[in-house]
Amino acid sequence: MLFLNNIEVMYMNVILVLKSVSFEVGAGCIVALLGANGAGKTTCLKAISGLLKTEEGRITEGDIEFEGRRLNMMDPNEIVQLGIVQVLEGRKMCRHFTAEENLKVAGYYGRNRGLGLKDDIEAVYAYFPRLKDLRHNTSGFLSGGEQQMLLIGRAMMAHPKLMLLDEPSLGLSPVLVEEIFRIIKKINAEEGASVLLVEQNAIMALNVASHGYVMENGRIVLEGPADKLRDNEDIKEFYLGLSQLGQRKSYREIKHYRRRKRWLA
Repeated sequence: MLFLNNIEVMYMNVILVLKSVSFEVGAGCIVALLGANGAGKTTCLKAISGLLKTEEGRITEGDIEFEGRRLNMMDPNEIVQLGIVQVLEGRKMCRHFTAEENLKVAGYYGRNRGLGLKDDIEAVYAYFPRLKDLRHNTSGFLSGGEQQMLLIGRAMMAHPKLMLLDEPSLGLSPVLVEEIFRIIKKINAEEGASVLLVEQNAIMALNVASHGYVMENGRIVLEGPADKLRDNEDIKEFYLGLSQLGQRKSYREIKHYRRRKRWLA
């Protein structure tokens, strides 16, 4: 469904962020994109969704294709109409709107252009019953977990073929993280939407994904089926803080991986 082929991205014609990045997302799949802060994960998503243009970024090399169509020069609104929707990190929404008003706005700008709006809203409420109780509440006053549910619901209003989720667990309690990931998996199974999931919570991401990629310093350094990545000793050590004996290490103790880079050997 989605192919990135040797993508390079530069900001302000000076800062090279992505370096020969290649990966793919199959139809109906959940794919995890893992990595530390600054690895280039969010830039990958913005390259796909066209939002690089809003930040003086551009694709300087390579191609991005979605269902056979080249996305490199498309505007974000055109990409949304193809069925790609990004849920941005930081819970960006119309905070002075009510929860339901946020859903309506998304419905008018989605692929259906407002047709079947009421049914689409009810479908979102079926996945997020809590939002129905809060539909008349101002979005800016919702809790972090409720806002994240609203953002995913808003993405669903566009009838996406591919959802780009950027750190959906950020700042949430463990209970809410489990609920959010359960719903993501349910949406994938029932709606057939593919998901490209950017996460630092490696264990949760790999639990719901079928395949995973690991980024470091703007490059893909490791990839494989999610179950194999979960068992990979480097992943356990560098992202879960566990040694081969199952003992948890401190960040200071594992930081040496940047010098070793075992997975690049």
